[in-house]
Amino acid sequence: MLRVFDVLLEERSVTRAGARLGLTQSAVSHALSRLRHGLGDELFVRGPDGMRPTPRALEIGAQVHAAIHQLQTALSTTDFDPAKSERRFTIAAGTYASAVIAPSLVARLAAEAPLTELALSDYAPAVIDALDARQADFVIGGVVAAPERFARETLLVEELAWVVNVDSPLARRPVVDLAALAATPHVVISRRPPGQADEAAVRRGVLTRPSWEDAGALEAALAAEGLRRRVGVTVSDTYAALAIAARSEMAALVPRRLARLSAARGTLKLIEPPYASPPVEVGLMFLRERLAEPPIAWMRDVLREVARGIA
Repeated sequence: MLRVFDVLLEERSVTRAGARLGLTQSAVSHALSRLRHGLGDELFVRGPDGMRPTPRALEIGAQVHAAIHQLQTALSTTDFDPAKSERRFTIAAGTYASAVIAPSLVARLAAEAPLTELALSDYAPAVIDALDARQADFVIGGVVAAPERFARETLLVEELAWVVNVDSPLARRPVVDLAALAATPHVVISRRPPGQADEAAVRRGVLTRPSWEDAGALEAALAAEGLRRRVGVTVSDTYAALAIAARSEMAALVPRRLARLSAARGTLKLIEPPYASPPVEVGLMFLRERLAEPPIAWMRDVLREVARGIA
């Protein structure tokens, strides 16, 4: 019954939960009915977008998932054969990791672990709870600090570059200086409003880089020259910034590897920052104790090797 509850909480669909568990819809419904009676709560109610968990279901969900995972780990064999495994790996990753790291990772899995499933989920505040509940295996992103139970490693070191539409005035300049860059409206990438921290993550001791901004290097350079930047629009992800830059006369500061991929289509031009721009680290985070699980240790090594092979 608890296994049905756990899968239903993730899938939000009796049909999909049954398919994952190898059970009929009636068997899933019967198990849910017994669990409702035992816990004295509806647990799930039907809504327009599927089965919605009740507050009680959300309250116990992470603990139930973690307990089931611990039992499965205790009872499972310690051997792990990637070529035969049908395991599902879940990685919370944003636009950058999905575009730059995921293609090489998928190719590696296809060659060495063809039966495994890779799930890339959104990099959201709830990802910390997902790691604790074993609903996510890894996080790839800009985690600056985290509690001791989490391990953090640097996967890639990324440089930043400005991109503009190839037909924009800035792109036609033989040399782009700081004054010209400051006079051009900017597309700013930030996952949250300026000055607002991710309070849920901060309460858990996790600090993340809110954007691809270069640690204040641009603002310091502008201040030294008595200049101010013009922010035209703020967006929450890199692809939105690239799309706006490609269709406007605005400039966006983005990771160089992602900029190169976009510039290859012929609509964007890369511009070197006309100031000292520090590199940015792209990190890997996971629960330390999970390295005792052979599949997790294997995937961590694969991610490291894939990252090393990315130019």
